[in-house]
Order: sequence, then C-alpha cells, then structure tokens
Amino acid sequence: MTVVGERALAPLDALRRQTFASLSNSNYRRYLTGQSISLVGTWMQTIAQSWLVLQLTGSATALGLVVALQTLPTLVLGPYGGVIADRMDKRKLMIGLQSMMGVLALLLGLLTITGAVRLWEVYVLAVLLGLNNSFENPARQSFVLEMVGPTDLRNAVSLNSVLVNSARAVGPAVAGIVIATGGIGLCFLLNAASFVAVVVSLTRLDVSKLTPSTPAPRAPGQLREGLSYVRRTPRLAVPLLMMALVGCLAYEFQVVLPIVASETFAGDARTYGFLTAAMGVGAVMGGLYVAARGRTGMRSMVVGAVAFGVALLFVALSPTLLVALLGMGLVGAASVAFQSTGNSTLQLTAAPHMRGRVMALWAVAFLGSTPIGGPIAGLVSGHFGGRAGLILGALACLVAAALGAIYVRRESAARAAEVVG
Repeated sequence: MTVVGERALAPLDALRRQTFASLSNSNYRRYLTGQSISLVGTWMQTIAQSWLVLQLTGSATALGLVVALQTLPTLVLGPYGGVIADRMDKRKLMIGLQSMMGVLALLLGLLTITGAVRLWEVYVLAVLLGLNNSFENPARQSFVLEMVGPTDLRNAVSLNSVLVNSARAVGPAVAGIVIATGGIGLCFLLNAASFVAVVVSLTRLDVSKLTPSTPAPRAPGQLREGLSYVRRTPRLAVPLLMMALVGCLAYEFQVVLPIVASETFAGDARTYGFLTAAMGVGAVMGGLYVAARGRTGMRSMVVGAVAFGVALLFVALSPTLLVALLGMGLVGAASVAFQSTGNSTLQLTAAPHMRGRVMALWAVAFLGSTPIGGPIAGLVSGHFGGRAGLILGALACLVAAALGAIYVRRESAARAAEVVG
C-alpha cells in the first residue's frame, strides 16, 4: 500500500478504534460475547411467550397482563434491588440471578413441551422473572463501570445498546423458525441454554482487572438513604425525571406501532414488522455513532430528548409508509442516543457506594413505567389513532428536554455568579 493510501485509511482506522474502544478490554469482550447469546435467547422467549398466551387464551388482554406482571416487580421492588446491588459483589450476584433466570426458562419449556402448561403457570413464572429482573438489572447496569472504567463507560453502554437492538432483529426471526419447526417449547429451552453462556463468561472474567466499588455495609434505612441522595443531587434527579417522562410515554412502541401499522397505514403484521425493523436498524446505527462520537452530561441528554421528540413528530406527520419507515430509523437512532447518554451520565455522576441504587431508579424510570404508560398510550391511540400516540410520546420528550434545559441554564448561571463573585 502506498503512503497516500495509508494516510487515507488512518482516519477510518482511528474511527474504528474509537467506536469499539471498550472491546480492547478482555473482560468486556468475554462479557459481551455471553450477553450476545443470551439476548437472542431472551427475544426468542419474548416472542414464544406471546404466542403461547395467545394459543391458550386468544386474548390480547391476557397478553397485556403477562407483560404487566413481568414489569410490575421492577416498578415496586426496583429501588430495593439497587440496595442489594450496593451491598454485594455484583459479579457473584449476577451469576446467581442469571442462573435462576435459566431455571425459569427451563421450567416453562418443560411445561410447554409436555403439554402441561396452564395460563396461571405462565403468570406465576412471569412474576418470578420480573422479581429476578428487579435485582439483576441494577447489578448488571452498575457492573459495566467496574469492568471498563469511567473512560470507556459511554462506549461500552452504547455498544451494549447496539447489541440489544441487533438481538431484537435476530431473536424474533430465529424464534419464528424454531416455532415453525420445533414448537414453542423449544424456544424456551434454547433460551435456558443461552444463560449458560452468560454464567460462563462471568466466571471466566479476570477478577484482578475489575475495579469493584466497596460494598455498602448492611444498615437500616439504606433504601431511604438512596432516595434522599438522589433527591438532594439535582445532577441525578433531573436525568431520572427526564427518563421517567420519556420512558412512560415515548417508549410504548409495542402498544402504538401496531395501531399505526393497521389503522394509519392500513397495513398488516408485515407492516408492523417493517416499522419495528426500521427502528432497529436506526438504533444500531445510532448506537455506533454514540459509541464513537457521543458525549455524556445534561446538555447531551437535552439534545437527545429533543431529537427523539422531533423524530416521533416526523413519523406522526408522515404522509406515506415509506416516509414513516425513514422516520422510524431516526426514532431508533435518537432513542438509543438518549438512553445511552442518560445511563452513562448517571453512572459517572453517582457515588460508587450509591451506584446500584441510582441505576435501580433508572430501571424503574425506564422499564418499571411500562404498566403505567402502556395503558395511557393505548387509550390515546385507541381513541385518537396511532398518530396521536406518537405525538403523546413526542410531547413527553420535548417536556423532558425543557426540564433539562432549565436545569442546564440554572447551573450555568450559578457558575457564572461564582466566577463574578
């Protein structure tokens, strides 16, 4: 290769290294490999569980109840899950909880394959999985910083978002093939097997290269302590409030998009699939961009919220399906940028001994709000159409951005006053 060619490729090589910087960490590579297998299995189970409930009942209400039962524990017990994460070795806690999730998937698979499964059993297992997630999520979220350190945290969180959205595209497709050839129960069994990859990856981490936070000693009032810490720390409270608004009303795509597909564009399940796939492609591209060029902090969160809101409005006002598909790509990119920026900002701001509790509140705002936001989005979309559901999410994003902008302006004014003083 000529010198000119080498110089031309140098910026691309630098961009590649910057985009995948956290993968230079051997522990994170092992962890991400295990997660990539498990996330595909998780999406397979999500699709299979939906089909199972529909087969047992033929009721969309029953399907919605399963989703609510699986997410309600995060809303109720998520903050306490953060207390446990702060008290314990996060890696060991994750090994135990991931193993239990595999057992639950195995049990559901055996019940389904033998034909013994009943609806109430699916409900019970959904609640147990939700309880498990309430404790596993804050441990997993805060463990990333212990693996990669503050410098590569934003990059690692962004790459994880890329992985989640890639699995969202691959998992359902694999589930469709498995269900058609081997049945619903096989999806659950394959998901159970996928947790082996996660557990093995966690046991093979080089513990000497981790930088674990000192476990908080067991003491009464630690849940209240975490809530008080966030309340008196605006740099944490404002991002959490922003995510609570956005998570409650803007991320309800599983409720709004089917109505957009069927009523707004007179389509069918394939139309819904195209809209979801377009959002997934945009999310992957957006995640890679944030991994390479993104920043943390309140200003970046405000920009992300504005972009998310504008993208939703673009889809809501789209005159044709083709334009809407383009808009859903923008929605996917903006949603990942907002989520990744907020996640990284909180982790870098929180005190180490409080990080688990802070990230538990993040999970409550992002995931635990589904039982509240889902019915609201469904009511608005059902009465006024899918476009109204999208506009509702857009307004939530723009209100969140306004709250963040007010905080940024006040902080800037306070710093200016200190300099003058």
